[in-house]
Amino acid sequence: MNTTLQKRPTAPKRPVVLAILDGVGLAPPDPTNAVYRAKTPTLDRIFQGPLFRSLHAHGRFVGMPSNTDMGNSEVGHNALGAGRVFDQGARLVEQAIESGDLFRGDVWQALVNRVQMNASTLHMIGLLSDGNVHSHTRHLHALLDQCVKTGVRRVRIHILLDGRDVPARSALRYVDDLTDRLNRIHQQNADWDYRVASGGGRMRITMDRYGAEWDMVARGWATHVHGEGPPYASAREAIESAYADPDIIDQYIPPFVVWDDNGPVGPIQDGDSVLLFNFRGDRAVELSQAFEDDVFDHFDRGRRPDVLYAGMMQYDGDLHVPRHYLVAPPRIDGSVSTYLCAAGLRSLAISETQKFGHVTFFWNGNKSGKVNDSLETYVNIPSDNRPFNEQPAMKATEITDYVCEHIREYDFIRINYPNGDMVGHTGDLDAAITAMESVDQSLDRLINAVTAVNGVLVVLADHGNADDMTQTAHTLNPVPFVILDDSPTYTLASIPDAGLSNVAATLCDLLGYYPPSNYDSSLIEWPA
Repeated sequence: MNTTLQKRPTAPKRPVVLAILDGVGLAPPDPTNAVYRAKTPTLDRIFQGPLFRSLHAHGRFVGMPSNTDMGNSEVGHNALGAGRVFDQGARLVEQAIESGDLFRGDVWQALVNRVQMNASTLHMIGLLSDGNVHSHTRHLHALLDQCVKTGVRRVRIHILLDGRDVPARSALRYVDDLTDRLNRIHQQNADWDYRVASGGGRMRITMDRYGAEWDMVARGWATHVHGEGPPYASAREAIESAYADPDIIDQYIPPFVVWDDNGPVGPIQDGDSVLLFNFRGDRAVELSQAFEDDVFDHFDRGRRPDVLYAGMMQYDGDLHVPRHYLVAPPRIDGSVSTYLCAAGLRSLAISETQKFGHVTFFWNGNKSGKVNDSLETYVNIPSDNRPFNEQPAMKATEITDYVCEHIREYDFIRINYPNGDMVGHTGDLDAAITAMESVDQSLDRLINAVTAVNGVLVVLADHGNADDMTQTAHTLNPVPFVILDDSPTYTLASIPDAGLSNVAATLCDLLGYYPPSNYDSSLIEWPA
């Protein structure tokens, strides 16, 4: 692939800074809109500028199955960095199930054959949710239906409770639906054994990312693999017990293990098969490593069962995690970083741990390493392991400090401020308001730093969240896009349905290069 960019003959050479306000959508004024409620004089001012518009950040605009699907940080950063829209995990899994290719594949056949040959158990671990961000219950139900068709006699499901991409206390709806389905299977096949074995909230067990809190994975491992944890007769009983605390929402429900008269119903044993049915990668890598890595020092695994382990998708193509998977992930080539490195431009990618992988791995098309070690700098400001509503400023100040100090060293800087998303997911309106005010203060400082080097600042968001605090999920709302430039020689282009994929070409334009011909159109246009 030719990665050479052609220079624009009259474009000035100056730094371009991209600030991604994670989870900040555009919504009408409302008492539950933290973006509106917050005192944000900086945002208020720049959103009135001549180079402001909105962008789509959901559904087909970011490669999701339909426009009823909300966007998320993974697909949003893929689109931002790739300059085009690629079909994402949710859509690829849907297609593989509908066509039957998933079940004709070697990995699914191997999972089933192993448990049939050993008279053992097929375990399924994943987020029990129809949020379609990390998983979808429709996929789990299709897997269960296929197990029945192929005569798998014993299945255990280890459920992670959402309350983040779906309503905060909606777990019983999903658990009851799953339980009804399992009961129907038992009624039709009296000697078959399909049960929920363990579970817990997604922010308490299993679904850590970027090494932020390996203890979450350790708790999940103990719960799912060893059957260690508070015993309950059913998942419903465990959830109802957690709900006795009015402050507990689904994502924070403590781990639980389902017991019968013989003890835990579903520890993972030698000879079993294990499938992680989440399709999104960032919160699936660490559990996959716990199952697959021979050398592992993140926690004491104790007994490590001899199983065939697979993921719904390959979660990290560079690291080949996991080794076995049902659906190939999107193959994203030609990221904007590839072109900028080929042009010899120096880049900085910075966030705190919670979103560090988004401005690196996802931005670069699901690739772990740098494009060019000598031209790129990655800075990860460690996140605190505290509830985000207790520290709504997060690391916005520290991120901004670093950028302001080092801005003269780079041609292009990309920043992710996680506050709107991570605090928005807690459902705490007051904390989300404070989070937005913290980001606004950092933006003010950032604008001053960019102006001091005669640079250009682009401010946008990857999806909505804090703009609707009636729920903890992302929104379908458009997101802001604004360019701050003291001496623009261009205007906004007229692209009615522009989305995040139009940003990469815009960055090339601002950096003084013609965008790649296969990128979606730039959001700016130059005089004839």
